[in-house]
Amino acid sequence: QVQLVQSGGGLVQPGASLTLSCSGARHTFHYSHIAWFRQAPGKEREGVSYITNGGDTTIYIDSVKGRFTVSRDNAKNIATLQMNSLKPEDTAVYWCAGTRYDSTWPPRDGEFDYWSQGTQVTVSS
Repeated sequence: QVQLVQSGGGLVQPGASLTLSCSGARHTFHYSHIAWFRQAPGKEREGVSYITNGGDTTIYIDSVKGRFTVSRDNAKNIATLQMNSLKPEDTAVYWCAGTRYDSTWPPRDGEFDYWSQGTQVTVSS
C-alpha cells in the first residue's frame, strides 16, 4: 500500500548529490520511525538508513556512512535522505517506510506498515 509520498529521484553523475523526501498525513507519519530501503538490479532489497520518530537516533548501512544523512521535520511531516558523493553502486529503486514500533538493525520489510511508491536513483556517467 502506498501511504507515504516520495520525491527526489533522478539521473546524476558520480559525485553528485540528490535529496529524497518522504511525507505523509499526520496520522501515518508523526508517530512513525522511518527507514529508507533500496534495491539494486539483481540484488535483494536492503535497509539503508533509519531514524526514530523523534529524530534522536539515526543509523546507516556501512556503505553509505559519511555520504548519506537522514533527517526529519515532524512539524511538516517530512523525512529526508540527503545523498552526497553518489557512486554507481548507489543505483537502485529507493523507498521510505514507516512503523510505529521499534525496529532492529538492519530493518526488515515486514516490520514496516507504511510504504512510499518508490523512486529510481541512477548514478552514471
